[in-house]
Amino acid sequence: MQAPNRKPLQSLSSGSSSPSSSSPSSSSPSSSSQSPSQSYASFPFQRLDVYVATRELVRLVHAATLTDAELRDQATRAAKSALLNLAEGLPDDRPAVRRRYFRQADGSVHEVAAALDCAAAIGALDEGVARDGIALAARVRALLRGLLR
Repeated sequence: MQAPNRKPLQSLSSGSSSPSSSSPSSSSPSSSSQSPSQSYASFPFQRLDVYVATRELVRLVHAATLTDAELRDQATRAAKSALLNLAEGLPDDRPAVRRRYFRQADGSVHEVAAALDCAAAIGALDEGVARDGIALAARVRALLRGLLR
């Protein structure tokens, strides 16, 4: 028995219509300022402010020039963990499960902030970059705390 023909993954994503092109907000003047994550978001939770902000935190940490390898690894893993826990909890309908993932994401966001602060304190990261990262982490924290209510 032959296996059914399957389209390669690449051909599925190269279709002419994107999920965001049918949304009413895509025709607004602000659509040109959408982040890259919003332009290809396949799941509704990927368009939520908390997800977009956490994704930006991951990008900022990854792009930061942390010269201490241990802190770079710690901050990167914590930022990724925050995003992945958030993504795992957002679509779940069970309040207890959502809270568990949001608390884990919240702890990881605090770890990111501490790693950036520590890196700046020992001169392994520019103070301005650390300040920006910590401010973004505080914004993510506030959004997560709103989800925990």
